Parts: sequence; structure tokens; C-alpha cells
Amino acid sequence: MVPTGWDPKGAGLLALRQAIVSAGISESSVKSIVGTGYGRVSLPIFDKKVTEITCHARGAYHLFPETRTVVDIGGQDCKVITLDDDGRVAEFIMNDKCAAGTGRFLQVMAGVLELSLEELGSISLGAQPARISSMCTVFAESEIIGLLAQGVGKGSIAAGIFDTISRRIQGMAGKVSVSRNVTFSGGVALNPEICRAVGAGLGVGMLVPAAPQFVGALGAAIIGFEA
Repeated sequence: MVPTGWDPKGAGLLALRQAIVSAGISESSVKSIVGTGYGRVSLPIFDKKVTEITCHARGAYHLFPETRTVVDIGGQDCKVITLDDDGRVAEFIMNDKCAAGTGRFLQVMAGVLELSLEELGSISLGAQPARISSMCTVFAESEIIGLLAQGVGKGSIAAGIFDTISRRIQGMAGKVSVSRNVTFSGGVALNPEICRAVGAGLGVGMLVPAAPQFVGALGAAIIGFEA
């Protein structure tokens, strides 16, 4: 995993080279490369391009065969995907028009509070969530500045941010058929407080992979292997 930065193509090629070195193989021995996510349009090396919906479903089902719902919160979008008993996508809903509830939303809110993402999670423990009514990144930022001016503690604001994301996912999940076997993918799932808030909002326990940010890539690799 490498930062995309301003050069998605360069980052993708660097990630490929690092993966090949890490695997201890030669580039010529790679039989298939599948592109997914935003990066699938950035590189000329793909044999096949597959949507992140399909790849996250495939990766989650491989890790947890009991998975029937996937909640994915990435850097730029969030999605809720339901699977059939064979692990195929049955239905999904995706928020890709604004940053509400995404990793970018968290990053901006942490910046307003002058906290790291790790500190944002730890400071929220046991705090009463402050009410943040807006899910728009710009308006939520203004709300948080106002709460700070009123003397509301950062812990309560952090808990309120997580509650806002949970409500966002609840609203999306209400438009598809969510089962109790929910896998949480995407880098945001590394935050245990987000996992707790989203799980509590949906009324389920969350299955969280050891490396949730790689679930989509794993799904793409499985598709490439089978091809």
C-alpha cells in the first residue's frame, strides 16, 4: 500500500513493483492483473477491470463466508452491499457524490480538532456524543467550530462525529436488505470506535478483517486468479 498523491499511475506501478518484490517472484510470472476502484482507470497494465462493489463483496466473502452484508467506508465514498448465499452481489447502495461519512470526512474533522485519526478514536471513549446535525463535510466543519466556541469537549465532539457516520450508514442500509452477518471493509474499519458506532447503529456485530483496507484488492486478486 502506497499513498496515491498527485500521481495515481506512478503510485499504482510502485505498488505493483513492491508487491512483486515482497512475493519474491519475477514480473514475467504474473499471469493476471485486475484493476478496481478509482485506480482502475489510471493504469494501462490491467487484463480486466472490475468495480469495487464486486471486489469488496468477493474479498469479504472469501475472508468470512458467512458474510451477507458488506459495509465499506473508504477514503472517498462509502457503500452497503448485500450478498446472496453464493457470495454474489444481490443489491447495493453507494455514496460517491460527497465526502459525507468517508475517510476524507474523518480526516477533515480530525484536522479541525487538531487531532490525529488515532487520537480522534481514543478521545471519544466514554464521552457523550455531541449532536452534529449536518453530514456535509463543509457544514459539519462549521458546526464543530461552533461547538468548540461553546466549550464542548473534544471527546464529545469526536463521539458525535462517529455517531454522524453511523447515522449515515444506517440511512443507506435502510435502502437494502441488511443481514446480521456484516463485514466492515475499508481503511476506516481500522478505527474500533467507528466499528462500535456503526455496529450499534445497525444493531449487529461487525466482522472486521485484520487488514480491512485490502479487502477490495483481495477480491480483485481472487477474480484474477480464477480468470
